[in-house]
Amino acid sequence: MKPRIFREKGAKVGVIGLGYVGLPLVLRFCEEGFRVLGFDVDPTKVERLNRGESYIGHIPDERLRKFKARSQATTDMDRLGEADAILICVPTPLTERREPDLKYVRKTAEEVSQRLRSGQLVCLESTTYPGTTREVLLPILEGTGLKVGRDFHLVYSPEREDPGNPRFTTKTIPKLVGGVTPRCLEAGVALYSAVVEKVVPVSSPEVAEAAKLLENIYRAVNIALVNELKMLFDRMGIDIWEVIEAAKTKPFGFQAFYPGPGLGGHCIPIDPFYLSWKAKEYDCPTKFIELAGEVNTYMPYYVVQKTIDALNDRGKSIRGARVLILGVAYKRDVDDMRGSPALKIIKLLSDRGALVEYHDPYIPQMPPTRKYRFDMRSISLDEAKLREYDVVIVVTDHTIYDYDRILRSASLVVDTRGAIRRASDKVVRA
Repeated sequence: MKPRIFREKGAKVGVIGLGYVGLPLVLRFCEEGFRVLGFDVDPTKVERLNRGESYIGHIPDERLRKFKARSQATTDMDRLGEADAILICVPTPLTERREPDLKYVRKTAEEVSQRLRSGQLVCLESTTYPGTTREVLLPILEGTGLKVGRDFHLVYSPEREDPGNPRFTTKTIPKLVGGVTPRCLEAGVALYSAVVEKVVPVSSPEVAEAAKLLENIYRAVNIALVNELKMLFDRMGIDIWEVIEAAKTKPFGFQAFYPGPGLGGHCIPIDPFYLSWKAKEYDCPTKFIELAGEVNTYMPYYVVQKTIDALNDRGKSIRGARVLILGVAYKRDVDDMRGSPALKIIKLLSDRGALVEYHDPYIPQMPPTRKYRFDMRSISLDEAKLREYDVVIVVTDHTIYDYDRILRSASLVVDTRGAIRRASDKVVRA
């Protein structure tokens, strides 16, 4: 395969996994004139996409319908042979023991290998530990008898999506690319240069894999630091959010991170442990990663205990208390609740006998997750309703919320995000 086919946009691109990473990629390639096949195992998702219906809040239906002539979604993996480039965007979760779970990557690699043909480019975008592309994907693909760098190309290019962030898009976020061979790298750079403003080639897939982990470990460790300081400063009677705002005035040497009720999303709570697991192979402890994980995992417990204490101070028991969770998405203004700390908080409160409901304008009904099965729908929210609860817990600080109204109507607010800046006897920081 000549890289020219990508530069001239004459290739057909296949994207496996049509979620928060895969679907924006489909649309980006369509915008640049490529023909695109989207693959997913969920037939309902495929049917909706082919009707031009989006299931991701920040991607409007109109954008999908605009490219119906250039794209098609399918569950038929036999059509992988039609694609000149195959991008793998499947989940890489952790097991219950915090070990990498690569079953989706392996299964997808097997599906690709059964249809692999000479001239194709295969790229893994899923976040994983250094060595996955070479140690896991490559043997499966070369098991076909085809040779990497000669018959087909293999690269790693980590996703860098930030759902709901209006400042950065798939087009404007720089794209790392690491190839198994120099010819693989040349093909990968040619493909992504056609749709991304800046492509950054690196010397190997391992460097690209490690860079993606470093990005998220950096955030996990710093979030853990401010979460730990939040608990310390709370005991000292100091407002952590005011401290952060004061520190931000220094024009160098400081970057603000903010505490919260725990980590959420599909990256930061998971990715660091891919590296800590791999590090055991080299007899090298990763103490910062492990400690950050302990602190961030503890935060939902801290929130629940602060809620129990706040109720006790008002002569109420957690058992039988009516609790309203404000926001179950993992971050503000998105419709994504993967890994949201709200789920753990709801479970802990329910286990203690609380009567829990939630409101989230982006999550009208809680879908089942790998760990939780809550049969809950978002309640309607008004001042009369707010007065019915013993405590309101701000878990996700959506900008749509009127915090003055919430403070005026609720009898007690546990604020995990520093959303309510006005001092009030009704507000407990957590």
